[in-house]
Amino acid sequence: MAEVMKAIQERRSVRNYEDKDVPEELLNQVLEAVKWAPSWANTQCWEVVVVRDPAVKERLQATLAKGNPAAKAIVNAPVVLAMCGKLQSSGYYKNEVTTKFGDWFLFDLGIATQNLCLAAHDAGLATVIVGLLDHDKAAQVLGVPHGYELVVLVPLGYPSKVPSAPKRREVSEFTHREKF
Repeated sequence: MAEVMKAIQERRSVRNYEDKDVPEELLNQVLEAVKWAPSWANTQCWEVVVVRDPAVKERLQATLAKGNPAAKAIVNAPVVLAMCGKLQSSGYYKNEVTTKFGDWFLFDLGIATQNLCLAAHDAGLATVIVGLLDHDKAAQVLGVPHGYELVVLVPLGYPSKVPSAPKRREVSEFTHREKF
């Protein structure tokens, strides 16, 4: 468990990348971590769009909300991964939603994205999860089909600057025993 905790504690949201390509073999190792993410009834509702083309990254950058601190990362990272989720799959049984929270795709995409980020960190790469954007416009840029949602963009590359850890709440501050 020590290695997993080390990766969890050391991974950071990195917005500054070296001008160095990510080899396809290393990218595939990171994507392998997505493959092994748990999901509702093993629906594996994720789809990942790999973007390396600078022109496409510029079009994605234009979909970010004004002032988004990851704006430069979208174009400067050698790779941007667009995490997309299939609708009406996760959280459904016999085409009927089964949970209070409806479609479960966001939960499954969160787990898959965390796997991706931890695997990237373990491989010496860095990521930042970017969600402050016009999702529909970004989906149009990438040709995401009807029935799927683009959830987040994840710049991926070698870090040129790694920020320090932000302050964290103590476990005792968020843990409740037997009752909230």
